[in-house]
Amino acid sequence: MQPNQSHAGNRNSIMAMVMAGGQGSRLRPLTDKRSKPAVPFGSRYRIIDFVLSNLVNSGISTIYLLVQYKSQSLIEHVRKAWTISPLFPDQFVTVVPQQMHNGKTWFTGTADAVAQNLDLIESHHPDLVLVFGADHIYRMDVGRMIEHHLERDADVTVAALPVAREESSSFGVIVADSDGRVRGFEEKPAQGTPIPDDPSRVYASMGNYVFRAGCLVRALRDAQRNGETDFGSHVLPRMLAGSRVFAYDFANNRVPGLKSYEEQAYWRDVGTIDAYYAAHQDVLGAQPILDLFNPRWPVFSSNYQGPVARVMDSDIDNSLLGAATLVEGARVRNSIVRREAVIEEGAEIEDSIIMDYARVSKGARLRRVIVDRHNLIERETSIGWDLEQDRASLPVTDSGIVVVPRGRTPFFARGPRGGGGGYSD
Repeated sequence: MQPNQSHAGNRNSIMAMVMAGGQGSRLRPLTDKRSKPAVPFGSRYRIIDFVLSNLVNSGISTIYLLVQYKSQSLIEHVRKAWTISPLFPDQFVTVVPQQMHNGKTWFTGTADAVAQNLDLIESHHPDLVLVFGADHIYRMDVGRMIEHHLERDADVTVAALPVAREESSSFGVIVADSDGRVRGFEEKPAQGTPIPDDPSRVYASMGNYVFRAGCLVRALRDAQRNGETDFGSHVLPRMLAGSRVFAYDFANNRVPGLKSYEEQAYWRDVGTIDAYYAAHQDVLGAQPILDLFNPRWPVFSSNYQGPVARVMDSDIDNSLLGAATLVEGARVRNSIVRREAVIEEGAEIEDSIIMDYARVSKGARLRRVIVDRHNLIERETSIGWDLEQDRASLPVTDSGIVVVPRGRTPFFARGPRGGGGGYSD
């Protein structure tokens, strides 16, 4: 894994703490057995891979993941996929479970999670500390944000995404001067304060921060004394009085290798089933607005050792197939089929996501369906065609996306009778 040339400067003076403990309750049932950052995305990734790839591509390689809810799946993925270099002590991605140094309590907020791990910051003596979320799909050259931070001699820099003003109620809104100096925060207002010189848009906080290390430590110790637990609600508003807090406009961020047809500042919060499904549509098509083929800014993931996909006598259009997938005599349209899935003869899959190790049996018909891992869809099953019937046994969103929850016991589609296991991922 080789990071790209970065704008970040001396990466040994920078460390990152990634908030990877998200419960993801709005993404159920996909988060019934895993945390939100561990949810699969696309034909081979997990959500966590995007923030980690952005950091590593930007030359940041001292990375702690703070985990909490249902973390085992995420821990296993990081162990297998994110070994950077055992030869250099400051290059690592390390999972940090809840340590309960300050009592028998879980993390109660983003600031509390970092505050409970101040010993990690103090042991590394960094100049800057990055605090990033792990729940979003995006590409970002973090070095450009760091440059912005250093040029303004900022104590804190907050990544800001311009969004339509009518969407204010979905975000924490940043109030900033024309030079980017932050003057206030508004929590999901009906109509947020607009961006200077653009009354139609507001700055939405992306939950990504660059801190001067000493400033962060002092602010978190103050927060602990005051019983404050969250960056957006408590720590950052308090810091406005005595610190230099700036917004970084993500719309100006560019990574190498983007194509002209891509959305240049692509960022999606995939916090609901509908948003998660919509983001998958963004990677499909001849000119996807998020093209995951970019050798100059790759999204890293597991070093899967299985064979390539195999397709026989099938009709496939505008679809992505994961490694070791087997499609035989089937029709697949506008869909993503992850690795080691099997699509049998006569099956029809349309506008769907089929996750790893699932088997769609002969004659089954799926439309606008998400099938989680280790599932067997029986012969002649029809899902997504009669939503009232589907609602009797399966979760269905208001927009009509049907979810087949993860199988209860391990099932490997390419093994004999679903047994035998698959390749390690």
